[in-house]
Amino acid sequence: MSSLDGRILVTGGAGFIGSALVWALNQRGHTDIVISDFLGTDEKWKNLVALNYADYVDAAELRRRVATSTTGLGKFSAVFHLGACSATTEKDAGYLADNNYAYTKELAAWSLAQGARFIYASSAATYGDGAQGMDDRDENLARLRPLNMYGYSKHLFDLHAQRVGWLSRIVGVKYFNVFGPNEDHKADMRSLVNKAYQQILATGKVQLFKSHKPEFKDGEQMRDFLYVKDAVEMTIHFAEKAPATGGLYNLGSGEANTWLTLARAIFTALSRDPAIDFIPMPEVLRGKYQYYTKADIAKLRATGYTRAMTPLSEAVRDYVQHYLVPGKKLGE
Repeated sequence: MSSLDGRILVTGGAGFIGSALVWALNQRGHTDIVISDFLGTDEKWKNLVALNYADYVDAAELRRRVATSTTGLGKFSAVFHLGACSATTEKDAGYLADNNYAYTKELAAWSLAQGARFIYASSAATYGDGAQGMDDRDENLARLRPLNMYGYSKHLFDLHAQRVGWLSRIVGVKYFNVFGPNEDHKADMRSLVNKAYQQILATGKVQLFKSHKPEFKDGEQMRDFLYVKDAVEMTIHFAEKAPATGGLYNLGSGEANTWLTLARAIFTALSRDPAIDFIPMPEVLRGKYQYYTKADIAKLRATGYTRAMTPLSEAVRDYVQHYLVPGKKLGE
């Protein structure tokens, strides 16, 4: 039985992946959706305009109501908790611990108390530099060493959920490098596709970081790039097709591609010849930089997820030609 048969709560619903998730739910005919977020002063509110949902609740108000009553917001069949500060450069550790860890604890306990399916965003950043592997089937979470406080704040909740016995009843998804429409508001945290498109318009070129490890040539650092349309299909799968599954799951394409491959795909989508400059990596990033990420998605596949991944070149073309060039959001 699907967990999407009743009301649905999506936190972070005005954000990048959250708004894409609501769009994908709308595509399935679901509109009894409550969205929660911190709208602030950026323009992520624009991601909401084309979406169909029942209500909006500010994230601070949601937290207050969750703390005071199990049923104060009414009953939900599914809660997708994607709201978080996702800036890997955020220095306020206390804020991250409260917003990404404590808030998630409160919302998970509230969801479980009312019998709602709870699916939350963990992060591939919990794996750190990957020296301890990126295996979502290894239950020894204490082995992991995140490289930044964002990753650690996510790791803290994973550890808590395991310690109190929640992980068999909830799902934590570890997104790898997600890109696609509705990320315009993310400033420096936008994907290279978005940044490079703007660079090409302005200068005709793309800038990539030089490598500071001899085993990787410039531009040949590798990432698992995941199109946001695939990311939300995987996420919804755990409520729609695998509603009894629990645990942590890698969500990625299952392939590692170089930054050069990605950059060239952007030029191809724009029918331009590649023009790439390599620039020094800032000192502040060098000790925290991942040179290789690749999601092992066998555990996801084992839950019955059979959908094929969008090939990187096709995903870049769709994003560039249908969203970036015309300036459109999902649903427009």
